[in-house]
Amino acid sequence: MPISTVNTSAFEGQKPGTSGLRKKVGVFKQPHYLENFIQSTFNALGDCEGKTLVVGGDGRYYNQTAIQIILKMAAANGFSHIWVGQNGILSTPAASCVIRKYQAFGGLILSASHNPAGIDGDFGIKFNTSNGGPAPESITNQIYQQTTEISQYRISNAADIALHKLGLQNLGDMTVEVIDSVVDYTELMASIFDFPAIKALLTSGDFSMRFDAMHAVTGPYAIEILEKRLGAPAGTVINGIPLPDFGGGHPDPNLTYAEQLVTELFSDDAPDFGAASDGDGDRNMILGKQFFVTPSDSLAILAANAQHIPAYKSGITGIARSMPTSQAADRVAEKLGIEAHETPTGWKFFGNLLDANRVTLCGEESFGTGSNHIREKDGLWAVLFWLNILAVKQQSVAELVNLHWQQFGRNYYTRHDYEGVPTEQAEALIQHLQTQLSTLPKKQFAERTVSYADNFSYHDPIDNSVSEKQGIRIGFEGGDRIIYRLSGTGTEGATLRVYIESYEDRPARLNQDTQTALSELIDLANQLAKIVELTGRTAPTVIT
Repeated sequence: MPISTVNTSAFEGQKPGTSGLRKKVGVFKQPHYLENFIQSTFNALGDCEGKTLVVGGDGRYYNQTAIQIILKMAAANGFSHIWVGQNGILSTPAASCVIRKYQAFGGLILSASHNPAGIDGDFGIKFNTSNGGPAPESITNQIYQQTTEISQYRISNAADIALHKLGLQNLGDMTVEVIDSVVDYTELMASIFDFPAIKALLTSGDFSMRFDAMHAVTGPYAIEILEKRLGAPAGTVINGIPLPDFGGGHPDPNLTYAEQLVTELFSDDAPDFGAASDGDGDRNMILGKQFFVTPSDSLAILAANAQHIPAYKSGITGIARSMPTSQAADRVAEKLGIEAHETPTGWKFFGNLLDANRVTLCGEESFGTGSNHIREKDGLWAVLFWLNILAVKQQSVAELVNLHWQQFGRNYYTRHDYEGVPTEQAEALIQHLQTQLSTLPKKQFAERTVSYADNFSYHDPIDNSVSEKQGIRIGFEGGDRIIYRLSGTGTEGATLRVYIESYEDRPARLNQDTQTALSELIDLANQLAKIVELTGRTAPTVIT
């Protein structure tokens, strides 16, 4: 097999974030850009001779082209076997499933998650380790270091692999196995949930649902599981065909971007249950008839009802949530007498806790929930979890949530996103907050007294690593919180995320409008950060 060693020079800015390297498609299409990052990843991993790899992506524009390059570079770097999803398709949770099932050395997942796609859209790539989870900072830092030093990359001159053709193909001495993208994941879901109970619910005639795949990767998985395996009527899954530009939409399953689903679920003749997933299939939104379930509440409710799921009927060991996620899950953990962990944003921080069996369920407020079945968040898994609970308890979504609030209290919670803020303005705002932190404790704002103010630092209890400056936290006596973070998932400017939370356990106040219930804290959050003065923004881009 002819192999070329190509001279190159480093590109600036190839530093992986919490979900890998994300840039515009045009950036990745620059000569040597993708190749540099892949070679840097292989260099950071050390000797790749004889190792195995899983490769797949969410089907966005440039997915198959990038996969062909990766396969040829993997062959030139000594890998022995690669599993690749048919037509280059593997949802992020399915890729984690395949890595774990076949005990691969790792995987390369091509996705920019919920970011828009197409020729002018975004593209991304990340490395997942042998446990199926995103690479920890120790590896991503090594990858970044390699990107600053790279001078050559290795690539095979072989012909392209037929990605549509299931089975084994050879690329020099390396074997490429094109696998059905859906089968392994479907089998895993059937081993976790009570499929007969869910099928009875979906075919009863008394229950209806809608699942919006948003023209992204989850479509084939949802059609196979919900419609073919579980008997939901054809058409239950909408926007189910993955498209390279996601149909021109923004595949972020929230109240703003899943507009078609939200309109239907809040109509007079709404289905009983609605759900959506994102670009790469790892996020979820849960809706009832004219009812929205926050991701924070969803995690808490799943944990409180885990005993109804076959895979978790013997109990869960603990719950982990990202720091900005509401404290609703902590209250469930306290009642169950299990561990509760607060980690930085980024699914990779859950991996050590899951591997050590310190937690079973985990979640983030950014519409991500998951468990120890894989090492990624998993959108369709969360949907099946909800359906399994509804099948067992025979309650509506609203009834289930309201009963939970009556038992545990309600953490009113919202997130305000200011997208595309110029980086200098966003950083100035965070610095303005940073300078106040030492003076805020004990200060009183109306009826609230600040109990702590810090820039969150996380000490991993498993490997003792420390992650600093993970977000500004301002906590008040009684549990109310305001949190500010700059997101690393976008490709232009910065996204300022402001999280506002207030706990309520008085029965008469459990069903207020969220923005109304939080209005005083929202005003205080804007005041403390000087959002209007420092960014010029008078309103968030997205409210969830």
